[in-house]
Amino acid sequence: MVILGIDPGTAIVGYGIISKEKSKLELLGYGCVTTDKILPQADRLGIIKKEIGKIIKKYKPQVMAVEELFFFKNLKTAIKVAEARGVLLVIGKDAGLRICEYTPLQVKIATVGYGRAEKQQVQKMVKAILNLKEIPKPDDAADALAVAICAAHSLNFKNIK
Repeated sequence: MVILGIDPGTAIVGYGIISKEKSKLELLGYGCVTTDKILPQADRLGIIKKEIGKIIKKYKPQVMAVEELFFFKNLKTAIKVAEARGVLLVIGKDAGLRICEYTPLQVKIATVGYGRAEKQQVQKMVKAILNLKEIPKPDDAADALAVAICAAHSLNFKNIK
């Protein structure tokens, strides 16, 4: 089973791809899709659509796990990130992926075992769970891997082909 984890954003979309065979998790790839803030929002969303589409074609995941929006101080930013999330969900749906959404609390519990874990703790656990030499960088990619790990720990894979 291949899982694509997504940390949504407009400027930066983190992605992480893992495979799950029985109880073993393996890193397949990770990175970020970035867009320039001077571009119109529609162009930025188009870049996200195109680049995540390429990642889906390359890795052929069966599941897309996306972090839900939690809290934003800036409403304007929250709306733009919500638009990016919408595009990401449609990309996954159009590709025939099973879509799963997780709150930051669920991701923290699945990776660290504690809902109030700090970002650094989550990143250290991503490194440990995937048996990596270093914490994946940038943070958005590490966060996306944590979302993928959450899906791997919480999904019933019997009905996914």
